[in-house]
Amino acid sequence: MKPLKSLAAVAAATLAVTGLAACGGGSGSTKDASSATSGTVNWWGWTPTDTATANGYIAAFNKQYPNIKVNYKLVNISDWVAALRPALASGKGPDIFDMQPGAYVTQFKSFAEDQTQLASSALGADWKTKIAPIGISGLSADGKLTAMSVGSVYAGMLWINGDIFKKYNLQPPTNLTEWQHVCSVLKQNKVGCFVQGAAQEGFDQDTLQSIANSVQPGLWTKVSQGEAKWTDPGIVKTFSIWKQLFDSGIMQSGAVGYQQYPDANNDFLTGKYGMVMMGTWYTQYATGKAMTAALSAAGVSGAKPFPIIPVAFPDVAGAGNTSEMYGDADFGLAISTKTQAKAAAETFVKWMATSKEGQQSIADQLNDLPSLQGVTPNFDQIALVDAASQKDPVQQLITKAGSITEPREALLSSDVQDGILATATSVATGKASPEDATKTLQQAAEAAGVTFK
Repeated sequence: MKPLKSLAAVAAATLAVTGLAACGGGSGSTKDASSATSGTVNWWGWTPTDTATANGYIAAFNKQYPNIKVNYKLVNISDWVAALRPALASGKGPDIFDMQPGAYVTQFKSFAEDQTQLASSALGADWKTKIAPIGISGLSADGKLTAMSVGSVYAGMLWINGDIFKKYNLQPPTNLTEWQHVCSVLKQNKVGCFVQGAAQEGFDQDTLQSIANSVQPGLWTKVSQGEAKWTDPGIVKTFSIWKQLFDSGIMQSGAVGYQQYPDANNDFLTGKYGMVMMGTWYTQYATGKAMTAALSAAGVSGAKPFPIIPVAFPDVAGAGNTSEMYGDADFGLAISTKTQAKAAAETFVKWMATSKEGQQSIADQLNDLPSLQGVTPNFDQIALVDAASQKDPVQQLITKAGSITEPREALLSSDVQDGILATATSVATGKASPEDATKTLQQAAEAAGVTFK
């Protein structure tokens, strides 16, 4: 999900499925109505969640391929499965669609062309050595490369409003006590502290995985792989600390009724809260251009962009552990088996995922870390809101992310993810104890066919 998984959007743009008149599949015929240099391609995705970012990619693509028109249709991630499955099944859906490691690969692999040959033709027989490994393993299934990874995203950190922290002379919290202190100061000044959409599984999972890494680094991944059980004492403690976030007032009132997009996102971008749980995809809003567009889309007229700064997730367990980050391929571009514009679609996918120009465009948007190895953001051409406070933390974040191997979404089935949301909500609202919740989650995982050692 991703994309969570996923994956940074704004206001009304994420509330609904944006409509485009054209659809890619037509009658379901596989006859190709395009060429490699001309045609119309319809791309559906839940990310980029800012249509301005997607249109920026398309504009860069059109400098090289002016006769291929790409229409981007943004679909709210909460509506993704309901919108995409019937569209693909009918043959009247997109030519290209976003794909994410984990449950989405399982659900949509049969609708996706195998792109192994595309990768080889673009990068050579040794193509696997030229792109991030995490973008291959997570998007492969049954011997098929279901999508070409565009870039990766990582989570397990927080973003703060630099202006708010500066105004109240606050430092990013490094443990639970300091986090409570920050919240106390902000609330005394009628400013919200931390905001999260606890009604969305992916973001609950991010917070829980971060807490678990504070309790015992790597435990969440071990459990996800079946090497330990969800009833492990470390996971029970993780849910206990999760409950503390609600009881102590770190989590905002009504969090379990909040969506991360658009609710929490808009509340943070409009300055109502000082902190938010987002991953590397949020780096795009460190730029003045993207921040300005985000504020406008959130309905804030004439607002001054403020610097957002990435900070480490606090050591909430107090065990002295650094809460390590984790990630997956953010999304890959899959080509529908029923597209009538296969040649043009392949050209766009190749450009986005394998060309230096396309991957540099990805890097410079600061939405994803590019899949093609050796491509990094060109900070000489990226205008941050406040380079003095942002440049070093952002560069350090990008450098750190390059060495991360712990997965985020790829190991979990949709049934287990549903169980995480249910148990997280039940613990947060006091309807279940951490012990009982983890027993329920273990039962869900076993019922889903997970084998535990």
